[in-house]
Amino acid sequence: MKRRTFAVLAPVLIALATGVPGWAHHSFAAAYDLQQPVTVKGTIVKVLLRNPHSWFMLNVKNENGQVEEWAFEAGTPSGMIRNGYKPNVIKEGSEVTIKGFRARDASQKRGMLRELTTSDGQVYGLFGPQENK
Repeated sequence: MKRRTFAVLAPVLIALATGVPGWAHHSFAAAYDLQQPVTVKGTIVKVLLRNPHSWFMLNVKNENGQVEEWAFEAGTPSGMIRNGYKPNVIKEGSEVTIKGFRARDASQKRGMLRELTTSDGQVYGLFGPQENK
């Protein structure tokens, strides 16, 4: 009886153990609409370099002059560093322009960062070193 129980439970436990990591991570395409590019210019409020993804929060004035807080998800901290970004380069209050893709839920002021340009023209990208265009 014990062998039969083990024979039934072992495959179930293996399937659960290998499937859980897949549930924990999401695809950027699941959360962001890659057909809806967005460009915003604003002031950095906070930079979070933490796993699993980095975040850039900024205040952006909308067309009515009201300030909205936007959040842009970026790559892993190590990936951002490999792509040229260094910790503490962009400080609170820095003016930046971010190009990316909107959240699938357009009511959210969120996006996936594709590239971030500082006021002095330095460009940091999610997909590797960027040239100033």
